[in-house]
Amino acid sequence: MNYTINEERLTPEDYIGFLRHTDLGSQYPAERFRERTATLVSRASISLTARDAAGELVGVCFGITDFAYWLFITDLGVRRDWVGRGVGRALVRRLHEAAGGEENIIMYTCANENATGFYEKLGMTKPGDVYVLNRAAWTDFTVE
Repeated sequence: MNYTINEERLTPEDYIGFLRHTDLGSQYPAERFRERTATLVSRASISLTARDAAGELVGVCFGITDFAYWLFITDLGVRRDWVGRGVGRALVRRLHEAAGGEENIIMYTCANENATGFYEKLGMTKPGDVYVLNRAAWTDFTVE
């Protein structure tokens, strides 16, 4: 598994191009997709990429954090042809370290039903103390 992980800001175009090669693109709503993606890539507290030896983007992980107590994984995607090679696990581990480490930081995420097994393998559990207020317009679509 020849890849490197770095803190790197992607352009919206680079991220949208990456989403076309992952299952992550189905998590976004159609409403203002490009505008919201531009905000996401520019403002995530931590932005990590995994690139193969040729420099191709094979994984992405974004998190928001206060660097003191909390970390929320907003996005974790791996190219379909790289799934199962440890890239996702390595990105999450690096994200947690960048936020302050597991001895200091509680990590959360909202997992797509197809990804719950992955997060369970990482040792994450479903908490009973999370509340949601969701009034956002949300039309499902897939990035193509």
